[in-house]
Amino acid sequence: MVKELLRSHSSVRIYDGEPISKEIIEDLIGTAQMAATSHFVQAYSVIWVTDADKKEKLGLLSGNPRQYETSGGAFVFCVDFKRLQMAGKLEGVDIVADSAENVLVGVADVSLFAQNFVIAAESMGYGICYIGGVRNKPSEISELFNLPDHVFPLFGLTIGVPARRNEVKPRLPVSAVLHENEYNVEKYEELLPAYNEEMEKYYNSRSSNRKIDNWTKQMADFLIEQRRPHIKEFLATKGFNWK
Repeated sequence: MVKELLRSHSSVRIYDGEPISKEIIEDLIGTAQMAATSHFVQAYSVIWVTDADKKEKLGLLSGNPRQYETSGGAFVFCVDFKRLQMAGKLEGVDIVADSAENVLVGVADVSLFAQNFVIAAESMGYGICYIGGVRNKPSEISELFNLPDHVFPLFGLTIGVPARRNEVKPRLPVSAVLHENEYNVEKYEELLPAYNEEMEKYYNSRSSNRKIDNWTKQMADFLIEQRRPHIKEFLATKGFNWK
């Protein structure tokens, strides 16, 4: 069942290296395209990286060389308003791409599209991993793949036959993310310590990379300072410089 497939997801970081055929990749992309898209703009494009040198460079730039080395398919998922500019040109108008709203539209479109791709791939027995590390070096990655203005890399993605599958990581309880009629901040004082206990048990009992850790400590360490402050300036260089 689809629900069981969704509940079994875990990131795969080591694959068996067997390449995935163009026929399968194109089928997965076609399936992904059926995802919902804001006002039908379809503001996404995908770079499929088959060149060995570019794949190696992408792995280094994103800080995930091992994943790309062993993957059966390596991709960069991009927000794309260049194609929409070309559509406007055919109609004799200049579209307005430079807005915070359009960045949000593009991010939502790419994310929905990519998740369709992922679910389709996992339904075929493949493993996947999203790679946000492409945003560490977005200018260099844009240059590597000749991304034009109004196109920027949002995340990388690898797929392949898993060499090893990880245990499913427990998510926050439904009660922590579901609010009825109004937002309830008070419940976190009870829910988060309980979730920490569950995560500590998970980290201490999983089959590899055991450690002593919990969710609130991870989030505090992760978000104690601004991450990737270069992104705003980078987006301005790609034509997204809203006031």
